[in-house]
Amino acid sequence: MKVSIEKKELFKTLSHMYAITERKSTIPILLNVKIEAEDNLKFTATNIDMEIVEIAEASISTKGAITVPAQTFFDIVRKLPEGEVVLETKNSKVDIYAGKAKFSIPSLPVEDFPVMATGDIPFKFSVSPDDLIKLIDKTKFAVSTEETRYFLNGIYLHTTESKGKEVLRAVATDGHRLALLDVASPEGAKGMPGVIIPRKLIMELRKLLDEVSSEIKIESSESKIRFSFGNIVITSKVIEGKFPNYEKVIPTGNDKVLELDHNLFATAVDRVSSVSNEKSKAVKLHISREGLTISANSPEAGTGTEELDATYNSDDSIDIGFNSKYLLDIASQIEGKNVKFTMADGSSPAVVSEIDDESSVYVLMPMRI
Repeated sequence: MKVSIEKKELFKTLSHMYAITERKSTIPILLNVKIEAEDNLKFTATNIDMEIVEIAEASISTKGAITVPAQTFFDIVRKLPEGEVVLETKNSKVDIYAGKAKFSIPSLPVEDFPVMATGDIPFKFSVSPDDLIKLIDKTKFAVSTEETRYFLNGIYLHTTESKGKEVLRAVATDGHRLALLDVASPEGAKGMPGVIIPRKLIMELRKLLDEVSSEIKIESSESKIRFSFGNIVITSKVIEGKFPNYEKVIPTGNDKVLELDHNLFATAVDRVSSVSNEKSKAVKLHISREGLTISANSPEAGTGTEELDATYNSDDSIDIGFNSKYLLDIASQIEGKNVKFTMADGSSPAVVSEIDDESSVYVLMPMRI
């Protein structure tokens, strides 16, 4: 095999591969990236659970296929001068030429490189980059990192009906908070099995989406999901297990409503939490007709309070505590001017939403204060 490719193009492609390739593995081939030169130059990386394939622009002199150590190859290419890079296989090694620099690195047999079996993927539909970014960004912060509850270690993507319309919905929860976002259901998505998209896939996919301008093709089955855009295809296993019945967690009878400017609220929570307990990060909200008072205290750091103007619809005041980080995570998702809290009392979950946008819902469990 002999090919020439611009350093910039090669580095961009390898950066995508490198993110998925195993850093340490008892299976040596998983440390490698596969490069195939046929009608085009195709790069493949896998960690068994996830695979990324990307086509790069290159000039192919001699067809062939190789695998090279991803970390070594990435480090070399990153430091090469700008301009043309030539890759040429010789016996069991790959020679790399760029300007006056030359490297020779070992290769492993292409035959040893694993191929991800996908089987039949029956559901196929397309979404806009903006919709997919929203589905990820407005829910990923609530994904659990607790490995023992593995079925919460991802975003649950499925179709459902909301207010008489079919929607594509993303849900994530870690047991302390829940995030939900709806977008209009794309043609072909109806009836798709609900799938839990793993956290690692979410993070790697999100890094790539800022570069995408065309629609993203999604293919889904009960065990796999695939995203195709531009010259990139990412295929992944989904998390096995049943996502909890999240609709039971969303309160429907909360009748006490607090409305206020979300930027002022977030800034005040951030300020007051400076003196909150280092471990719990708790802040207390005192809500009444007079407005909102946010307070925090700890034996080590002291006390802090801040008052905010707010609209509240009940004569019954509420004292309720929350983890300040969780409050700020949710507040950062609000795009409109005002945020709305609906509550039942000081010990029940609160529902947080935007006043002018009903596509997203957040549920936050209170803390004892």
